[in-house]
Amino acid sequence: MPEVDLGGWPVSYELAGPKRAPLLVLVGSLGTASTVWDHQMPALSAWFRVLRVEHPGHGGAGAPRGPYTIEALGGVLVRLLDALGAGRVCFAGLSLGGLIGMWLASKHPQRVERLALCCSAPRFEPPETWLRRAGRTRAEGTQWLVDASLGKWFTPQYLGEHPDVASQYSSALSRVDREGYASCCEALAAADLWPALARIETPTLVLGGASDPVVPPELASATMKAIPGATLCVLSPGAHMVNVERADAFNQALLQHLTGGPQARGLAVRQAVLGAAHVESALAGASELTAPFQDLLTRWPWGEVWARPGLDRQTRRLITIAMLVALGHSKELELHMRQALRDGLSTSVLREVLLQTAVYAGVPAANSAFAIAERALAQITADPDDP
Repeated sequence: MPEVDLGGWPVSYELAGPKRAPLLVLVGSLGTASTVWDHQMPALSAWFRVLRVEHPGHGGAGAPRGPYTIEALGGVLVRLLDALGAGRVCFAGLSLGGLIGMWLASKHPQRVERLALCCSAPRFEPPETWLRRAGRTRAEGTQWLVDASLGKWFTPQYLGEHPDVASQYSSALSRVDREGYASCCEALAAADLWPALARIETPTLVLGGASDPVVPPELASATMKAIPGATLCVLSPGAHMVNVERADAFNQALLQHLTGGPQARGLAVRQAVLGAAHVESALAGASELTAPFQDLLTRWPWGEVWARPGLDRQTRRLITIAMLVALGHSKELELHMRQALRDGLSTSVLREVLLQTAVYAGVPAANSAFAIAERALAQITADPDDP
């Protein structure tokens, strides 16, 4: 995982997903690594360029000496976004990550397109509780926290059915740097973002678990009511790590919020796969006769089929290229090839797909496809910024 030094503060992060897609920032919970989002990555990276950021001392990240504050953690995130050249982003935060999201959306509203607060609240336990935890962790490390944390993170039934999950998360918590964990506890002790919620203008989803002992449904509901226009989704069953325990339902709710309905989703996917310039030209050129067809294209193949989570976007692209070769649709084939190559499809993978189609669709079809691929590569080489 790359690490960048931001004014003496080391930050570990990971980027995944199409390079030209909108940026989605994921910040996790206290005591876990960014792998806490692994169950979300296949679905989210089909839509977004996903930036996962580690808390100090978590997931192998460096840990500056504390204490920390939410403002400091949020400020470091803003500096990271600046360093990466990111402007306006979507943001999803889990627990402590949600607090950072509240700060970011209230202090820098121009930076946040859509916000998801997952199992989070503007204030958690009393300050004394966090300060005691910080002191003991500095003295003993994080191993003493494992049993109590697992009991809050997952329902007993889920832990019983998934011993591998218990082992994974207990191991991750045990490896968290004691200074990083303790200093994050001090940030939570000082945090009270209730007054800031009224200033959040970003479309916000509050996501919770029905059995979450850390952020029970009534606290999630109060958080939602304090944010203008926010919506609430509580998943049952589910404890504090509802994104792990109820991954499919969580992903569906999160994507619905971040990407909108079929029309909005379809437009975003269509632009990501074919290029914004091509799609804008097609829509602008629609007539009274063809406009309903353009609307159908956006809603059905792009907003429904291409948006399904069962296959990642790269796989769908390769299937589409193979089928267009077999059917001899050269115009559409060149469009899909060119945009896929611009978004990172390697020539070696494209070559294997075309060789495979030569076996099952015939040599003449593959021969034409190789010529189209050469033309697309030449165009990209000549003008890499031309959409």
